[in-house]
Amino acid sequence: MRLLHGKEPDGRFPAVEDAKSASKLTREQLLELEEREKTPRQKFFDKVFLALPPVMGAIALAEYNILPDLNPNPMPYLYTGFLTVLIAAYIIALIAGTVLYSKGKKKLLRRLRYKAPLYIVMFIILTLFDIATIKTNYFIYPMVPCANSILYAFVSVRDILINSALHTLRLMMGGYCIGAVLGLITGILCGYSEKVRYWINPIIKFMGPIPISTWIPIIMVFLAKAMALGALFIVIIGVWFAVTVASMAGVANVDRSYFDAARILGATERQLIFRVAIPHAMPNIMAGMTQGMSTACTAIMVAEMLAVEAGLGWYMTWSRAWFLFNNMFAALILICLIFTAVTKILNIIKARVLRWQIGVTK
Repeated sequence: MRLLHGKEPDGRFPAVEDAKSASKLTREQLLELEEREKTPRQKFFDKVFLALPPVMGAIALAEYNILPDLNPNPMPYLYTGFLTVLIAAYIIALIAGTVLYSKGKKKLLRRLRYKAPLYIVMFIILTLFDIATIKTNYFIYPMVPCANSILYAFVSVRDILINSALHTLRLMMGGYCIGAVLGLITGILCGYSEKVRYWINPIIKFMGPIPISTWIPIIMVFLAKAMALGALFIVIIGVWFAVTVASMAGVANVDRSYFDAARILGATERQLIFRVAIPHAMPNIMAGMTQGMSTACTAIMVAEMLAVEAGLGWYMTWSRAWFLFNNMFAALILICLIFTAVTKILNIIKARVLRWQIGVTK
């Protein structure tokens, strides 16, 4: 048995050489090693899990079409088509993954195996939700509509939903971009300069504890004739605070020896900020940008529900007032999809900017 610090006759350290070899393994090679260590029982369960999603989808489809409806259900084929598309998409992906797996390309099948439990649970939830709404009236009708009723709302009021979504995106992204730029400027300057921090830090401490919704009454007083501008201001304030605090902390925590070394090499103040401070503070800055997006999503919903007469938040409030609960749920789902997509895009950008942090070679 070789000792950790044992030395071979030729002067090499085996443990160190093994560690270096392991560090050069790609993610795919590591997954290959893990797959080889699976027992026949584990491989059997992998196949079971891969086959279960379409089975659970078929059960959900049979339940919807066989059990009688207790409430009005216009265009009932919408939910049938929705489930059919989900099942067909999974089966096509499974067939493609199996074919690629036989050719040595195992990424797709591994991803399906990883996601299979989520797909199984999704079909189970859809089945139980349909039973609890239109099949048994466990949930009060029409306050909790069935899945097909929500899909019907997407079809019947799609023009309103699209216009509302565009208004929400325009207001949210406009406020986010302005707030993020202002937050980066103030955060970097505060983290780099004690003089700037002396004046800005009290404002941050004063505005930090104030919830977003608290600004609504103030805006209704000062911007009563321009509520859209007031909503934009709410988003800007929320994003500005999140990005400023994260950027300031990131720049302030940069090791001062880096600045000293750069000054010795003749770096200017501009180079110290853009070549030393910002690159080293980038993880904090990206974390602040992500938090700022979350704040923007919350702020725009609060603003549209309470002060703005447009957008998805406003449409949710309007639909609830008119007891159009299926339209309200459709707007809610659309909000979730939009926010998920925007956050996903931001995470992709974050992974791209911070790709040097990844330890395993791709």
